[in-house]
Parts: sequence; structure tokens; C-alpha cells
Amino acid sequence: MKSLKLLGILCVCVIKMYAQDADSTKVKELNEINIIEQRNRNTIERLPLTQGTYLFGGKKSEVINVLGTDANIAEKTPRQIFAKVPGVFVYDMDGTGNQTNISTRGLDPHRGWEFNIRADGIITNSDMYAYPASHFSLPMEAIQTIQLIRGTGSLQYGAQFGGMLNYISKQPDTTRVFNFETINSVGSFGLLSTYNGISGKIGKLQYYGYISKRRSDGYRDNSQSQYSGEAIGLVYQASRNITLKADLKHSVYLYHIPGPLTDSMFYANPRQATRSRNYFNPTIYVPSFSADFRLSSRTRASVTASAVLGDRNSVMFDKLANVVDAVSPATLQYANRQVDIDHFNSYTVEARLLHNYQLGKVPSILVAGVQLMNNDLNRQQLGKGTTGSDFDLSKTGDWVRDMHLKTKNIAFFAENRFALTPKLSLTPGIRVEVGESNLSGKIAYYDANQLPTNISHHFPLLGLNANYQLDKSQNIYAGFAQAYRPVVFKDIIPSATYEKIDKNLKDAFGYNAEIGYRGNTEHLKWDVSVFQIQYNNRMGMTYGTEANGSFYYLRTNIGDSQTNGVETFIEYDGRLSTKSTISVFTSTAYMDARYQDAVVRVGDKNVSVKNNKVESTPEWISRNGITFRYTKLSVTALYSYTAKSYADALNTVKPSATGAVGLVPAYGLLDLNATYRVSTKMLIKLNINNLTNEQYFTKRPTFYPGPGVWSSDGRSVNLTVGLKI
Repeated sequence: MKSLKLLGILCVCVIKMYAQDADSTKVKELNEINIIEQRNRNTIERLPLTQGTYLFGGKKSEVINVLGTDANIAEKTPRQIFAKVPGVFVYDMDGTGNQTNISTRGLDPHRGWEFNIRADGIITNSDMYAYPASHFSLPMEAIQTIQLIRGTGSLQYGAQFGGMLNYISKQPDTTRVFNFETINSVGSFGLLSTYNGISGKIGKLQYYGYISKRRSDGYRDNSQSQYSGEAIGLVYQASRNITLKADLKHSVYLYHIPGPLTDSMFYANPRQATRSRNYFNPTIYVPSFSADFRLSSRTRASVTASAVLGDRNSVMFDKLANVVDAVSPATLQYANRQVDIDHFNSYTVEARLLHNYQLGKVPSILVAGVQLMNNDLNRQQLGKGTTGSDFDLSKTGDWVRDMHLKTKNIAFFAENRFALTPKLSLTPGIRVEVGESNLSGKIAYYDANQLPTNISHHFPLLGLNANYQLDKSQNIYAGFAQAYRPVVFKDIIPSATYEKIDKNLKDAFGYNAEIGYRGNTEHLKWDVSVFQIQYNNRMGMTYGTEANGSFYYLRTNIGDSQTNGVETFIEYDGRLSTKSTISVFTSTAYMDARYQDAVVRVGDKNVSVKNNKVESTPEWISRNGITFRYTKLSVTALYSYTAKSYADALNTVKPSATGAVGLVPAYGLLDLNATYRVSTKMLIKLNINNLTNEQYFTKRPTFYPGPGVWSSDGRSVNLTVGLKI
């Protein structure tokens, strides 16, 4: 093992030498080596200047070392995994470890749909231009690192305000023909989890695969969950300069939805359920094929073809929290449930080129590419389901809504880094999107001629990043990038006969801007930045009247919003003795998100919400932790604080009778996590989540899984054992 560690140190030294020479006219291409034994530290790193065909220089980025964290990975607890990323808002709502609902900078956290979400560089958003949520669920045991690129660096990936979130899987062990890893967890509320992975190298062929299963009874009544995930991949080194990769990932889970609560229900018993017959079941396949080419010592190209295929199924008694789901005395049966099914068929081809060149005396790096998308989202809703209580998608009669939203889109992007001096670099960028979405099908209660059946996407997005290197370990960075969010399926389909859709509905657009100062010394690491997000044409509801005086609700653009904030990460890491170290960190964000000249519907009136707070955007999110390490033992205490927020644009404080609107109170949570690395082949984890058993909730959703209060988990304990063979 000493020889392996020495090899790792040697490789790191060589890589650092290469990085220092990156701006020189000579570019050295090194062969890739997979170092399996890594430094077991839960620290935040930054992405390098370039990686593959990606350019990261001057952008705000975070790289989370999942392998080194003490966090609860069995249940993918986001506040622990993303603890050192300032401002991550966590929306706890979707069962034990099924989904990661997060956002940054005051954006909407629902299934992370303000991010371009990728797995090993492959897009996993279900449908980028119709329903950009990510229903695909990765087991965190399969992940090595998580890359987060903020919105100012998004032009290479997509138009999203949030930027790019990329989950990097564990790499094959190229030193052995066969390697086996098993990670197993047991815990509170009936948690049982197992992950089993294999990898190795045979000649020019590398392979990997895993099977993961997890079940839980859930914190609340009627909140059982069953999850299964699999993956298989092959990497073939066709030559020194050509690498081919084929991959197939799959995830499926069945979540028994306990239903929303009113505030009085929550405070009486947060673990109670209002529903026993509601279920949610997404099953997603993500196949991909990619080819990487080293065309020369200065030029690298890649081509990736991928798809997101599958279904999003639900069967629910979909009513407000104060409506009881009970057996009818007249029929001696429950009411019929509602069946909804989305069919995802999303295909993407992306070609990229990265080229190092000399422009006069200025070293430059160009990255450019094209991305083609062809999506068909078939949404079938309001089917008349059974009166039963089990998971059953059968229905009688036709779908009330049976729609197709087909989108064809092509995007061109380019960024160029100019190293104007050894310290100063500028990176201008552009992304041009050209596409069209066509809506067809039927809505039984609505005149199809009233629908906006054709939506065009034609827009350029511009950006500029700057980086000033004060010395080898400190730099000042700044960035600006325009962003865009298209009108999505739920925005253009009326939910009732009294609802209308504005035919002139506009896509949301705006920008990200930031400036920051980051660096590190022997014991101190920091990243402090200020940012602004301008979000124009936000979607919402206003009120209108027909010529005959009858009223209707109009889904339209209600106005603009702006979020200003500060993000701070500071970590001190020191040695207590020859065998022990201690690190202390704070990851804190302040956000002031307010509406500008916006109007919303209140009863039969339109009311201005100018200067009101944007919903689900707490002013303060602060996570503070201390980690003590003694030889093979690592213990982390984490305190997470989230300030109060509002559930609606009116900033309603008093909760409604249904729990759908009202204040979301502030909450603070204490987690205690420990890892004992018995050897390089075995580890044991103990996670105590929400040590003080705080009863809290994070959001009052306006749609799925139902308006009202959704209790987050109280105290739980998990034990994990990992073994490599």
C-alpha cells in the first residue's frame, strides 16, 4: 500500500507541474491513470482549467468528494452531502433517498429542474423543454464526486439559470481484472439498503456495473418506499488517442405518498398521513454512447449520443389536505382515484471540441460544440382509476387529457479563454438555441384551438468570465451569463374549464452575475462571492373576465424578480497531534429575493406584489461543521440553519385552512456522522440524523405531491458497512 500511495503522490506532482504549464505555448499530453486509493477527506475542491472537452477556468465551481464524506449516503441526505456548498436550499418531500430536490440562489428546488443535471456528463433531465425535472435517481454509493458549476458557467451545457450539476461515478479499478465492492446499510424506520458493484480491466477493455436496492417504511405513516437502480458500462481504449464508452443506467422506485397536512395536523402529529391510496412510480432508463478523440497534443474532441426513456406514473386521490379520503356510506367504496402517466422519449447528440492555440502572444483555449435534441413527451392525465388501495394504474374510459409535446432543438455554443497576461484571463462565450415545440392531442373540457400549439425557441445567450490570479493559491473571479427557461408543459395545459392560457405566454429569461475571491493557505480555505440573478417573465396566475361577465383564471407572465446575495465558505484545517487533525467550516449564504412590478390573482382581483419576497427563498441558509480525525476515525458534527420563507408571492403569514399557503418557519438541525476506516478495504459508518428530533417542514408545494405541509424526517440512526474484495 505504501508503494501505491507513493505512486499517487508522484502522479499528483506531475499533474501540478502540467497545470502550471497550461498557459504556456507547449502543451504536454499525459496518459491517464486511475488512482483508486484517494485521500479520505471531505473537502471542497475546484475544477481544473480544462477537463476532457470542457473549459472551467474562471468559473465558480465546487467539487464534492463523496468518497471522503462522513455524510449519510444511504439516504442521500442533501444537507450533509452539499454542506460545504453555500446557499443550497433542500426541499425534503419525496421519500427516503429517492430524489435530491435542491436549488441555489433562490431558484425552484423541485427535482432540481433549474439545473442541467448530468451523470458522467450525460443529461438526465426527463425532457429539457417540456418537463425539465430529473426523475432519474442515482445511488450515492456509486458516486465518486459531484461537480457543481454555477449559472455563470452554464453556456457550455444548457440555458438553465442554476448551471450544471454533474454526478461522477466511481471509476473502474484498472489495476485488477476483477474488483468487487459491497456497501450495506440498516437504519431507523425499517431502512435496508444494499449496493454491490464490480469493475476491472481486461486488456484494452474496462468494465463496471452495480446493482442497488433500498427499502424503507418511511418516517410518516403510509410512506413506504422501494428503490432499485442498476448500471453497466464498458470503456474500450481503441488506441492511444481514441476511447469508446457505452453505458446503460436505470432507476425505478415506488413511493407510497402519505399526503399533505394542515398546520394543525402537523403540530398535533407530524408523522400522521392523510392518504393511504396514493402512489408515485417513475422508471427511467439512460443509455449513452460516447467517443473521445485526442486529435493532437493541443486538440481534443468528443461525441456523445444519449437518451432518457421511461415513464412517470402516479395514482392518487388528489385533494386538499382537509378533504378526507373515506369510504362512501352510499357505495361502501372509496372514491375513484386519478391516474396520470407521462411517457418520456428524449434524445440528445452532443459534439464538442477543445483546442489550445496561440493568438499572437496570447495563449488561448477554445471550446465549441453543437447539441441536438429531439423530445416527445406524451402526457396522459385525469384517467378514472380504481377505488382500491394498492398501486394500480388501470383505468376505465378515455384520458381526459392526452397530449404530445414534441420538441426539436439545436444549440451552438462556444467559449474562448484568452490569457491576456500571466495573471489575467478573459473568457467570452455564446450559446445560440434554435428550436420549436409543437403541442397536439386533446383536452376533453377545452377547445384545442385555444391552446398555444406552437412555441418557438430562437435566442442567443451571451456570457463573460474573468479571472485574476493573485498568486498560485488566490484568485479573483467574476462572471456574467444570460439564462433562459422555456415555457414547460404544465404552463400551457389548463387544469380546469375556468382556466385559460395566455396565447402570448413568454419564456422566462434573465442573467446570472457574480464576483468572488477564493484561495487557500496551508490551513485555511475560503471562497467569498456576491451574486445577482435577474429572472424575467415569471409564470403565474391573474384574473380576467369574458365579454359576458364570466370570470376566468389566466396563466400568464406575472412579472420579474431579482435576487441579490452573498455566498461564503471558510474552512480551517489544522493538526492537533501526529495522529489527529481538526477542521472547522462555515458555509453561509444571504439572499434577498424580491418581485419587481409583478401582479398575481387574489380572488377576483389582480394585486401587485412589487417588493414582496420570492417564495421558498429564505434570507439565510447556514451550515456549520466541525470534523475531528484520529488515525482511522473521522467524526463530523453539522448544524444546519434555514431561515423562514413564504409559500406564495403575497407573503401570506397566517396559514390557510388547507395548509397550502402560510409562513414556513425557520429551523435548525444537528447531525452527527462518524466513519471508521478499518482498512483500505473496509469501513464502518454511523449516522445520527436530526439528533435533537426537530419537527419541521421545508416548503408548501403548489402542485405534486399536493398543496399543504409535508413533514420532514425526525431523528434517525443508520449503520453502514462497506467492503472491497
